[in-house]
Amino acid sequence: MSATVQFRLRIYQNEAIAIGPGKVALLEAIARTGSISAAARELGMSYRRAWMLIDETNRGLKSPAVHTAAGGAQGGGTHLTPVGEALVRHYRDIERTAHAAAARQIRALTQLLAD
Repeated sequence: MSATVQFRLRIYQNEAIAIGPGKVALLEAIARTGSISAAARELGMSYRRAWMLIDETNRGLKSPAVHTAAGGAQGGGTHLTPVGEALVRHYRDIERTAHAAAARQIRALTQLLAD
């Protein structure tokens, strides 16, 4: 049996989670798929839930993280803005930094687990 360590950083704005692991995962899925509906399917969530998370994220930032274009003859689609790309990059950098800083304590803690 192997242990997995996962940091779950959440930044609250008033009572709501402004930035957290679910929103970051959704932004990453949008970057991969170019679509809110495809990103939602990939993550096993409803389109409505994905749209609500994106709307909440965009409203909580100085500039939107996601830009959407309606479908039609030109095709439409969704992509991350530079702010969205920076949000994902900074979030993942914080996770890597925290994991590296706590590596010794993580090893000590996981050694207490049964085989």
